[in-house]
Amino acid sequence: MMDRIVSEALAILQNDWVIYAVPVFLAALALEWYIAWRKALPLYHRRDFFASMGVMGLTVVIDVLPKLAGVMLMFICWEDSPFKDVISHAPQWWLLLFFLDDLTYYGFHRANHEVRFLWAGHVPHHNSQFYNYGTALRQGVGERCLKYLFWCPLALLGFDPVMIVTMMSVSLIYQFWLHTETIDRMPHWFEWLFNTPSHHRVHHGSNVRYLDRNHAGVLIIWDRLFGTFSEETQEEPVRYGLTNNINTFRPTSIAFGEYATIIKDLRRTQRWQDGLRYLLLAPGWDHEGEDKRSDTLRKANT
Repeated sequence: MMDRIVSEALAILQNDWVIYAVPVFLAALALEWYIAWRKALPLYHRRDFFASMGVMGLTVVIDVLPKLAGVMLMFICWEDSPFKDVISHAPQWWLLLFFLDDLTYYGFHRANHEVRFLWAGHVPHHNSQFYNYGTALRQGVGERCLKYLFWCPLALLGFDPVMIVTMMSVSLIYQFWLHTETIDRMPHWFEWLFNTPSHHRVHHGSNVRYLDRNHAGVLIIWDRLFGTFSEETQEEPVRYGLTNNINTFRPTSIAFGEYATIIKDLRRTQRWQDGLRYLLLAPGWDHEGEDKRSDTLRKANT
């Protein structure tokens, strides 16, 4: 049984839709860079861009084993699901999976912002002070180790891992085009329903009003439903990056620096309860200093 699961998991990874989308990503990146050059727009910074490519390389390498293990676990969950013979590849099940996958992504993404040890794996995607298609490829490195666990419940519900991974890839491909300043706003109905470049610019903002907002993957309705939506405003342009920006272009420091900071914070504590809070509470909590979590800052700013 295990040999079959390994074989099927490898087949899924080899046919991942994201692989086939890479030429489109690179073409869009080149076009955006050309537009920035022609219009003298400060969209790219050479060292920052190459740092993003370095982080992308780390992500590709580190993602292999966790993704293989995650897909194998999906197969194990699916084999034990009492609904596996009910759910098929029929259109209605794909439609249901689309919504369930997008809701799962919202929960996973929000958790990456509200639990610090998860944030440590996600922060590389946010610690650039530029917002472009290079940033889109600057994915969180550490988050790859736990990401696929969040989708295993869908396999327990009876969804074939092939369907789950395909839908995850569709979501990731959709999100690429969001990372640009060259697109202003989409039509009103589209902005209300879907995640857009405007909504996602907010998500990458370090402004207090924009912190930890708009976690959506494809549909922005989850943020509207769960109170994490914020509109981009002309009165307050988005400032990209972190509330305390890093001062390095070294890919390994970008990818793993927050883990080192957590270790330093843990060494400052004398109570194990405070150690757990550093790991499980949102970034910005401090056992002996000012509380700089986003919700606290937002309340103080109103």
